[in-house]
Amino acid sequence: MIGEEFSSVLARAQSGDEAAFARLWLDVNPALVRYVRVVLGEVDEDVAAETWVTVVRGLARFRGDEMAWRGWVFTTARRRAVDEGRRRTRRRTALASESGDSRGRHAPDSALTALESLDTEAALALVARLAPLQAEVIVLRVIAGLDVESVARMVGRRPGAVRVAAHRGLRRLAEILVTEGVTQ
Repeated sequence: MIGEEFSSVLARAQSGDEAAFARLWLDVNPALVRYVRVVLGEVDEDVAAETWVTVVRGLARFRGDEMAWRGWVFTTARRRAVDEGRRRTRRRTALASESGDSRGRHAPDSALTALESLDTEAALALVARLAPLQAEVIVLRVIAGLDVESVARMVGRRPGAVRVAAHRGLRRLAEILVTEGVTQ
């Protein structure tokens, strides 16, 4: 999080300061990539790139504080990820009808695989084992740093449902860690 300097960094970025935009990007992008990975089951550079294209196009019109900024960026990412998920479903269906294979598996990008840290890899793998809503809520709350109300608006649920999903997801993660042990 940028903190007290956010307003001035945002204003400079909105006026075309590349260094200020880079600071906004560096602050949010690592969490955004992790979020996309949990939602889609893999890192999709196109979804992240499409998110940033949309953000750049709307940057001059954005108004709000840092929490609103993060909420806007992650809402945009969620929309792009949902679109991509739908596209993949249509593609898998088309491929299955042509070849009889409905798995739709993709080879992982070896460069991305090499760059990811094992600790992050293990944590995201654990979160990805949760129910989809629980995984998404935990990533948005913990990795993206969004508050309950922002997450609730994004996922179309009430704040109480978000709290319950986060609680159940964290409880399930604890059960997994106790049952399987912590790996490093």
